[in-house]
Parts: sequence; C-alpha cells; structure tokens
Amino acid sequence: MTASAPDPLLDLALVEEAVKKSGLIWVRATGPSRAVWHVWHDGAAHLVGDGPGEQPLPAGLAGADTAGVTVRSKDKGGRIVEWSAAVSVLAPHSEEWEAAVAELKGKRLNAPDSERMTERWARECTVVRLTPGEISTDLPDGSLAAVPLPTDATTRRPAPAALPRLLLKRRRAR
Repeated sequence: MTASAPDPLLDLALVEEAVKKSGLIWVRATGPSRAVWHVWHDGAAHLVGDGPGEQPLPAGLAGADTAGVTVRSKDKGGRIVEWSAAVSVLAPHSEEWEAAVAELKGKRLNAPDSERMTERWARECTVVRLTPGEISTDLPDGSLAAVPLPTDATTRRPAPAALPRLLLKRRRAR
C-alpha cells in the first residue's frame, strides 16, 4: 500500500472520518477479510470479540503484529480507504482497556447481559486496538472482488409445479 496524498495528516483525517461513519470495517490478518463492528477512540479503531455471544475476530488477528483494514462507504458500499494497522491486544483492566471498553459498551447492541458485559469481556473476550499505519487512497486498476468462501449453503430449488395451484385454492377458500 502506498500513500497517495502528499499530506499524511489529511490521509489520517480521512481514515478517522471514514471509520467513524462506517458501521463495519473489513479486517484481515492471516486469512480472508472479515467485517467487524468497531469504535474509533483515541486515534485507533477498537474491536471486541472472540468470546461467547460476541463477533468472531479475523483469523490470527490477536497474534498478528499488523493487519489490513478496508473501510467502505456506508451508503454505496465502495472502498473509501485502505490502511495497514499496528495490532495490539489490550490487557484487561488496564487504563487503555478501560477507556476502549467504555466506548465499545456504548456501541454494543442487543447485549444479553449489559450490566455484567465488561466483566465478561475481561474474562472471555479479546479487545484489540488497530492503530493506522500506511494509508492508501489509490484506486485499484482492476476488480477487488474476492472469490466466495466455500460453504454448505445451497440456492433455493425450483418451486414444485403444483405449488401455484395450491396457493390459488387457499386464496379462493378465504
């Protein structure tokens, strides 16, 4: 990744604004990219996951030194900016961890145990800080579409030929 703008402060401002406005960021460490929810706090993106009831973090993120982050437009879905991040796992109950968790707690939706959520995060989850490094706003030459991951899911099979007649009978009976 290469920085395209001559002013690194403008690139950093673009990253901050894009991350703040985006509901999800795409993060990759050793495997494929994974969409994760996050908060922007103190100059970095913070994530929580890999615990019961929480989002799975990208493969290898907790043990990685760096990760790739892509931020997409919330309305159109197109890539806005891509950056490499320095990865640090925050130690539970450290000052950094407490500040990040206070922000994350406010954005966590539908938590089953909102009163005890921070204790559960300290015991069972990983809180990760992604600090921006090299920033790229260059547009790609070709498509960045990825091949879909293998899955056991199937597409819907054709409807049985008799189904339309059965549905019409039910409507007439009413």
